[in-house]
Amino acid sequence: MARPRVRLVVTADDFGYCPRRDEGIVEAFLAGAVTSVSLLVNGAAAESAAELARRHRIPTGLHANLSEGRPVGPARHGASSLLGPEGFFLGKMGFREAVAAGEVVLPQVRGELEAQLSRFRELLGRDPTHVDGHQHVHVLPGVCQVFAEALQACGVRFTRLPMERGVGGCAWLEAPARAFACAVEQDARAAMGPFARHGLRSVPPTAYPCPLRPAAVPLMPRHLQVDRCLRGPEHLRPAHVRSPRVRGTG
Repeated sequence: MARPRVRLVVTADDFGYCPRRDEGIVEAFLAGAVTSVSLLVNGAAAESAAELARRHRIPTGLHANLSEGRPVGPARHGASSLLGPEGFFLGKMGFREAVAAGEVVLPQVRGELEAQLSRFRELLGRDPTHVDGHQHVHVLPGVCQVFAEALQACGVRFTRLPMERGVGGCAWLEAPARAFACAVEQDARAAMGPFARHGLRSVPPTAYPCPLRPAAVPLMPRHLQVDRCLRGPEHLRPAHVRSPRVRGTG
């Protein structure tokens, strides 16, 4: 009896964050190590990243962002529960704390998500292949329902359930990172119902001995400040980001 074929999907998040990161992601795609990307439409390099995706025919989804950088929707023009006093999103933990406290106005979440979907279409000329959440905001209580409704309305069928079984037993993770990963998994389990009711599909939950990306290593500067990324330690910049296979095609 023939075994069923299994397709491995490897998605690179944060596409559009900065040119260095984008070049590395494209190089990984060209080498066959990455199969798709998720685009930050509010990233500093979103436009050039979209051009790279079109040029190399990279399957591209939306990396919905409600936690870092500036909004692209109505929140830009006035006070919003999504933003701090400086006009930036509330941050990875700040957004979670605001959701838990009931301080986030969910229709404002819907408005920003729809604006990011619209911006994606402007950049790519088509709908996203999938939509997932930057820092897993899409599985938070309440937010997941809004997320599911918006994706169903625009015809997107695929998302991500960030469930990494066994993450609580990863002793090498510092306690705060381990607690965060466990909380994300708990939220993802609760989001399965709303996602299923609105026709969203994801890859099946998988058991890992530990997370594939060490949660203790911060890679995203606060407020998506590209200059801080560019000034980062040289050893954190993979050599392939300087590959002429990517830069030489522009």
